[in-house]
Amino acid sequence: MPTILRLKPVLQQTIVSADYDGHLKHPKEIALDLGLKDKVVLVTGGYRGLGKAICRSLADEGAKVGINHRHSPREAEALSWELKADFEAQAVAIEGDVSREADVARMFDQVEERLGPVDALVNNAAYCPVEPTVDLSLEEFQRALNVNMAGTFLCSREMVRRLLASGRHGKIVNISSQAAFRGSQSGKTAYDASKAGIVGYTISLGLEMAKHGINVNCVAPGLMYTEMLAAAIDADPEKYNRRVPLGRIGQTREIADVVVFLCSDRASYMTGATVDVSGGLAMH
Repeated sequence: MPTILRLKPVLQQTIVSADYDGHLKHPKEIALDLGLKDKVVLVTGGYRGLGKAICRSLADEGAKVGINHRHSPREAEALSWELKADFEAQAVAIEGDVSREADVARMFDQVEERLGPVDALVNNAAYCPVEPTVDLSLEEFQRALNVNMAGTFLCSREMVRRLLASGRHGKIVNISSQAAFRGSQSGKTAYDASKAGIVGYTISLGLEMAKHGINVNCVAPGLMYTEMLAAAIDADPEKYNRRVPLGRIGQTREIADVVVFLCSDRASYMTGATVDVSGGLAMH
């Protein structure tokens, strides 16, 4: 089938800002048909920030979206209705702790019951304690590893078990960070270590699953404009912009669109890769 380009008119002429969902104001928005219509995608931690932008981009492509949350049913349900209203998408809120085996199995069961078997998994849920190492407790360090690293493992294991049992192909996209390569000086050692682990896990799982037609890839974002960082960025935007070769921080939609591409068959010849989406922070 030939590539389909859809040109959508928008109001502004330059990329100057975006809302919290990462909707960039382009002079033209060119959408590539990714073949995701009616595909079922589970997004962990999908109710806010980058996860929310990923869910919106998936819904825009016609995917059915499972929005995982741990203890935020109001936000997740609100997003599911938002996706239905904005894109006429099928979307459901799914509660579960990605660091608990029983919860992960139940999450997949619920998505299958309400939307169908999962075609693509996005491991986005994360926990980031902020303490210098001298003050960081073992419990907080372990929690970051449990959510970020073990959560990625448990959800991926459940995904591949189900794909292999049914003889189906599928996609797994893990969310790492530029901190996996560059580190940080802001007391995020536990988060940085877990995100580095995700890069290595992506390579190994990609090697294991390649012969089964299961693609495993990773996205490493840089600075993003999210609800969590908005106040700090707005107080001194140039401080953050100066760090990035492109001269600005990223919008969540820019990262989300790369994730969505990796969920699609357009990325069928990619596996074990970590994609840098950082505005040039990781150039080398």
